[in-house]
Amino acid sequence: MTETLLADGRWSSRIHTDGWRPAPATRTVTAPATGEALGEVGLATAADVAEAAERADGARRAWAARTPAERAAVLRRAGDLFERHAEEIRDWIVREAGSIPPKAAMETTIAAAECHEAAALPTHPHGDVLTSNDDHWSFARRRPAGVVSVIAPFNFPLILAIRSVAPALALGNAVLLKPDPRTTVSGGVSIVRVFEEAGLPAGVLQLLPGGADVGEAVVTAPAVRVVSFTGSTPAGRRVGEAAARHLKRAHLELGGNNAQVVLPGADLAGAVSAGATGSFLHQGQICMSTGRHLVHESLYEEYVAALAERAGRLPVGDPAAGSVALGPIIDRGQLERVHGIVTATVEAGGRLAAGGTFEGLFYRPTVLCDLTPDMPAWREELFGPVAPVLPFATPEEAVALVNDSEYALSVSLLGEVGEAMRIADRIDTGKLHINEHTVADEANAPFGGWRDSGTGSRFGGAQANIEAFTETQWLTVRPDIPDYPF
Repeated sequence: MTETLLADGRWSSRIHTDGWRPAPATRTVTAPATGEALGEVGLATAADVAEAAERADGARRAWAARTPAERAAVLRRAGDLFERHAEEIRDWIVREAGSIPPKAAMETTIAAAECHEAAALPTHPHGDVLTSNDDHWSFARRRPAGVVSVIAPFNFPLILAIRSVAPALALGNAVLLKPDPRTTVSGGVSIVRVFEEAGLPAGVLQLLPGGADVGEAVVTAPAVRVVSFTGSTPAGRRVGEAAARHLKRAHLELGGNNAQVVLPGADLAGAVSAGATGSFLHQGQICMSTGRHLVHESLYEEYVAALAERAGRLPVGDPAAGSVALGPIIDRGQLERVHGIVTATVEAGGRLAAGGTFEGLFYRPTVLCDLTPDMPAWREELFGPVAPVLPFATPEEAVALVNDSEYALSVSLLGEVGEAMRIADRIDTGKLHINEHTVADEANAPFGGWRDSGTGSRFGGAQANIEAFTETQWLTVRPDIPDYPF
């Protein structure tokens, strides 16, 4: 077992298709905080995907035939390796994704947990005994889907890849992994290196970074049966459409415009802390980020002032160089999109209570108030460190404002539990948290959104993972061949 996963450079300028091999093209990995070149990663082509899919299809049956104990052992070793190499992987997440160290450490911790949780899947019950009026035994059993494509984004590059890779492998599938090219090392290379060291057979996990052409190829390759995509809603629509045309299942975890509701009598300091964390963690580049703050009119003015004060003193800078609360936006295009939404909202009559400025890729945490529900910052997914705040008068108004969104991923209700419970049953959302902020994920909990936020809970926990990465087969058994009429 190697002492380092990433420093030996075996992955440099290469892709992994049944082993590391030179890539037809490369991309320089740069630190968004400084522009520093961190290394060269290989980029695949559509032809590479076709070849990799065939290799994966050839390798998957032998892997699925391994005993449950053998597959579980590989997943346990992978979890141990994520723990052993956490510092090295964390440092790559900090530099490559612009993450602050605590967020990066959370990724490595959850990656290990995902592998340990997945290690229980091979021995989990994989079917049911059915009743029948015929003289036979009747079963519904779960079988590996085959080849699974995992397409993961830049913002939580490790978590949002491993949460599909680990259970798919544990259940006997082969995986094609396409990470975002901007975070290929932390979201792709680290995972492949872990499973190499854990003893995963060759061909079962392939690494195929690339652009939209590679993304289309990992969806449409004939050997692929299931696609697990995490990313923006527009990109998810294209993935879902392509998968549907080829009669493949697509599990889509997409965007969010998540609401935090501060009820009358809520602890103001706690609510402000939850709101600041929900909106500003990882520069707001999280699908679960708090994009709408609904505050009861009795607390509204105090909440805006306290949140603006908190935003004004949060340090912003290079997370690899010192202690900061916010790092950089991932690239110039994303920063300009965020600033465009803020600017359009102010032009429409909204007021900047804090922030709204940037230097380089560092965007100041921003608080917007004096809003109406039709303003851009309220209607659109921000994916930046922006907290729009709107007052409400009654529970009915709060419910209507929360549900008046194309998205339905995560909602937070802060305040008296009884009142929150009465509101909760009227909220349309995939995840609901009472007296917690909107950003939450655990390896054993179902995760997913509704409406434009995706196709429901497709990640987390045995039931969701087994449904996501297996197919159901009806099996009957008779002691002898019966007399048939023909």
